[in-house]
Amino acid sequence: MAERSFKQEVEHLRIGAGETFRGEGILAITKALLENGVGYVGGYQGSPISHLMDVLADATPLLQELGVRFEASASEATAAASLAASVHYPIRGAVTFKSTVGTNVASDALANLASGGVRGGALVIVGEDYGEGSSIMQERSHGFAMKSQIWLLDPRPNLPAIVKSVGDGFRLSEASNAPVMLQIRIRACHLLGEFEARDNQRPSMTVRDALEQPKRDLDRIVLPPASFLHEQEKVAQRLPAARAFIRSEGLNEQFGNPDHRCGIILQGGMYNGVIRALQRLGLADIHGETEIPLYVLNVVYPLVDEELLEFAANKDALLVVEEGHPDYIEQNIRSILHKAGATAQLFGKGQDLFPEAGELTAPVMLQAIGEFLRKQAADLLPARARAPNTPPILRPAALEENVPARPPGFCVGCPERPIFAATKLVEQELGPHHIASDIGCHLFSINAPFNLGATTMGYGLGPASASALNDRSAGKRSISFLGDGGFWHNGLTSSIGNAVYNQDDGVIVIVDNFYSAATGGQDILSSRADNQHRTTQNPIAKAVAGVGVQWIRQIDRTYDVTRMRDTLHEALTTDIAGPKVIIAASECMLNRQRREKPIKRQAEVEGKRLLRSRFGVDEDICTGDHACIRLSGCPSLTLKPLADPLRDDPVASIDNNCVGCGTCGEVADAAVLCPSFYQADLVQNPTRYDRLRAGWRGRVIGALQHLRARRRLQFDPEAAT
Repeated sequence: MAERSFKQEVEHLRIGAGETFRGEGILAITKALLENGVGYVGGYQGSPISHLMDVLADATPLLQELGVRFEASASEATAAASLAASVHYPIRGAVTFKSTVGTNVASDALANLASGGVRGGALVIVGEDYGEGSSIMQERSHGFAMKSQIWLLDPRPNLPAIVKSVGDGFRLSEASNAPVMLQIRIRACHLLGEFEARDNQRPSMTVRDALEQPKRDLDRIVLPPASFLHEQEKVAQRLPAARAFIRSEGLNEQFGNPDHRCGIILQGGMYNGVIRALQRLGLADIHGETEIPLYVLNVVYPLVDEELLEFAANKDALLVVEEGHPDYIEQNIRSILHKAGATAQLFGKGQDLFPEAGELTAPVMLQAIGEFLRKQAADLLPARARAPNTPPILRPAALEENVPARPPGFCVGCPERPIFAATKLVEQELGPHHIASDIGCHLFSINAPFNLGATTMGYGLGPASASALNDRSAGKRSISFLGDGGFWHNGLTSSIGNAVYNQDDGVIVIVDNFYSAATGGQDILSSRADNQHRTTQNPIAKAVAGVGVQWIRQIDRTYDVTRMRDTLHEALTTDIAGPKVIIAASECMLNRQRREKPIKRQAEVEGKRLLRSRFGVDEDICTGDHACIRLSGCPSLTLKPLADPLRDDPVASIDNNCVGCGTCGEVADAAVLCPSFYQADLVQNPTRYDRLRAGWRGRVIGALQHLRARRRLQFDPEAAT
């Protein structure tokens, strides 16, 4: 169950020639794949292309009508390996995943694919972002493309350019017999726009045709001596063919006055930012018309020497706009200019212009381009000190002083929070342990209030990252976490199987929230839901037992903090050797809310009985110790000042965001904290029995309150005077 449904939007994928397609970038990419006769599509979800996988999943009926095979792959390696269908057969195939971590996972398959080459077009759509907008390390796909000779496209971020780049990528792949990467940033994935549609095309050869007419070419198999010839073929045949196609088809673009002595060379993905900066400097209009000559690299690898030298021929100064580190493109351009003896001076990263690493945000772009033009083409800038549309100078220092940092954290009601509350309680008794974290929502445990976890090495590699810390003579065991998504992605073999094989004695907690929750709530092998197109409901416990784990504990309600604490304590102290695996299972609260809210709304309309549980804090009992907040950290658990002049400290309070998970009360009970938490059940559309019970309770409580009031010491103000 993905976080967003595209079932209505995918119906627009059926429109044909002469009609205008309107929608998001991810929908445009899907439409472009269908218009270009793709035969099969695969991939693995991950920002910024998670929703592209969701669109493809929702479009499964249409894909089946066209004879297109779609597969939600088990990992990025699986997706990349599926491109082998284009090695011997003229079938166009596309896969998509998050880069660079996805590219790293897929590297073995991609390297072999690039070595043997392809006959059908093979397109790898990678999502890549830099700066604070990225959730991973700041590496670039560019380096991988160069080392494996995979051509890399970076189209201008508008729908017509993106759609065109999909077709260009397939044709470039087929013209050079090499796979092609298409790089998309999150802004391009979700920008809105329109383009003139074409008819969807059935693949000229389907995977069914390939199965019924199998082919085999020994020269394309990566095995000596063919593999030695592949490396020569990459340089002697495929690279020249790619450059010739890029030049003849005009995949790169030029804008502005070509005769001006200064020019800007930019990645296609940076086009909107460059135009906006020039507009603010008074050198471009809202339609993109500019006086500064631009050489837009929609293909950032390989560069075409002849095109570059022609653009630089009459230029005194060139500025390279390149996002990320290292400066691969700038280095390549410097080499080309130097070998040709070109005299144009090149500017780029450093030199008080662009930063060496990170995202090229609007302020960075404006400052760098403005500085370059003030030094090299001051005559073009407006006579006034500032152009009329230059934005005011921001003062981020003031923001940093007044706005606290907001690191990521668990959602309200997240079933993973009580797991780490239980871990903290165990550590209070047994002392601190080495804890290995993993990729996923559970990684938020490294932040306050839990402050747990020492390392994270990759998706599904939490237990593997603790494998070196396996010494049975030590007085403590390591604890490692991984999620159900990471378990099926890589963890079953690399972490659990490895722990069994090497007789690891550590404790492994598999956080099972029923979905690949961190990437948007997609179904996986162990999901509890029925899925029309996938096989689900495969228990993790069976897979763990199948690779040889003997000590297994299944907890089907993680909100039971006491049981979680006791199970962790048992795992850390038992005399049984070998890996101890705890499967802590509860449904992701976000997905649960998405699933239950429509059902509850319908039940409310139909007049059916509904029970909503909420939790609160009794202000008279709360001592203001706030230990509950330190052990829970739920965003709905906050502080509330009191009007009582005799009590200075604020008390704990639960706000309206509460979803009734009960973690706060469970933690308070397990930690033997104050009994100030209470549960209130709101009944909608009550039955006759509910009304009778409520009336009886009201009378009993009223009588007790009256009795208490009679016993309370009273003061008569008039008598006192």
